[in-house]
Amino acid sequence: MITITGDQTDSERIKKLMKHPAYRKDDNSSPIHRQLIGYIGLFLPVILIFMAVLRDGLIQWKSLKSVSAYYYSGAAAAFVGMLVSLALFLFTYRGYDNECNWVDRAASITTGVAALGVAVFPTKAPEGWTPLSWWTPLSGILHFGFAILLFLMFAVFALFLFPIKAKGEKVRSGKRRRNRVYVSCGVIILASLIWAVLALRSGKSIFLPESLALIAFAVSWLAKGQAHKSIANKVRSLFKHIEK
Repeated sequence: MITITGDQTDSERIKKLMKHPAYRKDDNSSPIHRQLIGYIGLFLPVILIFMAVLRDGLIQWKSLKSVSAYYYSGAAAAFVGMLVSLALFLFTYRGYDNECNWVDRAASITTGVAALGVAVFPTKAPEGWTPLSWWTPLSGILHFGFAILLFLMFAVFALFLFPIKAKGEKVRSGKRRRNRVYVSCGVIILASLIWAVLALRSGKSIFLPESLALIAFAVSWLAKGQAHKSIANKVRSLFKHIEK
């Protein structure tokens, strides 16, 4: 929980946070924290494609058939950096100060470990790309295991943790709408995971189902942080500033 000090700057920051549409007194994290997690997932596929095409060329880029394959491309720094950033945000995610707090913490730490594992243990080099001298089949097995765990945990947050309401809280229409978004995102993540596994077994590209799962994960976290209201507030403030 946040403690208000006698410092004026801190007090102003607290007041600003309390005005946020997603603010709750029992919130140990913040809406912005959740939004940042969501934005990482949302922009990851786009940034990977942009950097790979820019640095490796369109023809070479077409041979990258999974998100993990970008480890071997010109987008390697973005792939590892964004996954590590995601892990750090998840490790520091505190959830809500209620009886389910330990579940929030356990889930966020597990998801953070999975994200870090995907970054640290790369998949096998795609055909036509230079393999790593230190890569071993064990690294590939660990990568696959961490990747499956990561997407499953994405679904756990969306299907089970985000729909939980605070004790004594009345379920308003906005909460019901967000719950539908969470559940829809969770279903999309699981469906995308099954799609990816089937595609992998048949030797087809899994970049599309992985990207779809990442977008669904991002939408669930952005909805939890009520990013749409934050964006609307920023747009209104911008127009007011222009009018002045």
